[in-house]
Amino acid sequence: MPTLHIEHPITDFATWKAAFDGFAAARADAGVRRHRVQRPVDDPAYIVVDLDFDEVADAERFLGFLRSRVWASPENAPALAGTPRTRILETAEEYQGGETSAST
Repeated sequence: MPTLHIEHPITDFATWKAAFDGFAAARADAGVRRHRVQRPVDDPAYIVVDLDFDEVADAERFLGFLRSRVWASPENAPALAGTPRTRILETAEEYQGGETSAST
């Protein structure tokens, strides 16, 4: 399962989260199957987001949408501080409660 991994500094979590939640329908329409929002324990002004997709092409399209429609607009990304770092990842191995599964 491909994952669009995004990380960047933010100015305010509540503001960032409200903007993130405002794009829930866009994520669903783009094929996001699951998401995780994480914050470093030592840096509350930083965010890490993983968006899981069925296909790499879907992740690439959504990344293009984020770059052109979301991050390019201060109104759409009001708490964004700096340029997001992104990567599209493929799972090589996953551990879940005693079971390890490898992707081919």
